[in-house]
Formats: sequence, C-alpha cells, structure tokens
Amino acid sequence: MSVQLFILGQLMESDTYPYELKKKLSEPIPLDRFGGITESKLYYHFESLEKKGYVARTEVVKEENRPDKQLFRITEQGRHSLPKQIYSLFEKSEDIQGMIVGLANLHHVDTDQVIAILQKKIDKINTDWQEITQYRNHPIDSVEELRLFLDSYLVSDHEHKIAWLENLIHWLKTGGYPNE
Repeated sequence: MSVQLFILGQLMESDTYPYELKKKLSEPIPLDRFGGITESKLYYHFESLEKKGYVARTEVVKEENRPDKQLFRITEQGRHSLPKQIYSLFEKSEDIQGMIVGLANLHHVDTDQVIAILQKKIDKINTDWQEITQYRNHPIDSVEELRLFLDSYLVSDHEHKIAWLENLIHWLKTGGYPNE
C-alpha cells in the first residue's frame, strides 16, 4: 500500500515512469534497497494502480539504444482516492515508521484531520495502557523475572509511542520540531 501511495503522490506532481521513481527512491538515501523495492515491483504496482483506474499510460518514450519507457499519469479517480488512502495509512500504522509515506504526502490532505487521527491513536494507546497496568502488580509465581522484564518493556514502549506521536502532532501544528 505505501508503495502505491508513493507512486500516486509522485504522479500528483508530474507524469513519470517506474525507472525514474526507482532513481528517486535510491538517492540520496537508498530507500529502495532498505525497503526491498525493485524496478519490477514498481512496474507491478503501476500495473495494479492502472487496473484500479488510478493511473493511465500517456505515452511511450523512445530513446536510441535504450528500452522504451511507459509514461504514466494519475487519473481523476486516483486523485480522488489518494487522500482517502493517506488517511487510511495513518489509521492503520502501528508506529511512525509506517506513516512515512503519508507524512511525505501531507500536502495532499487536511492536516487537522491527520492530527485528529493521531490523537485517537494516543487515546487508544492510553486506554490500552490503563488496561495493561491493572495486571502489572499481579505476581506470576514461576516467571517473576519475565514479568519484571515485560513490565519494563511495556512501560518503555508505551512512553516511546506516546512521545513520538505527541512530537509528530506538535510538528504538524507548528511546523517545527519540539526540540528546536
């Protein structure tokens, strides 16, 4: 899903072809390599988006001594679908890492709606945390060390998730990172 969001976001800016996007993903940080994105996977996602009616082939670019390039353009249906998919990405993502493509496409959505989604995530994490804390002081006879380890992990994980979601909300509201 995030690869297709990346493609649609790029096509909102200009028509392009898969190889060009592969180059964008590899410079200056090799995100393609870290994410296992190959040129063939990009072609697969372009074709999938084309079947959904979100993109269309516009022309074939022919260059001497080079393979033909299929140039793609986003359709009206794709333009209409992109914001919904971005909101869905924010709703489904478990952490900030899962939101990166959505964050890169914030200019296509209502930031206040994204903030509301993130605030709901914080509220859910806190509700889940309250439920978990009810069990923190229950000793488990044979695995007390495991309980202590998991308790420490859960506290740290909870604090980490909340802190980064709050930092993200602050950044979205003010346009500046909280530690600036």
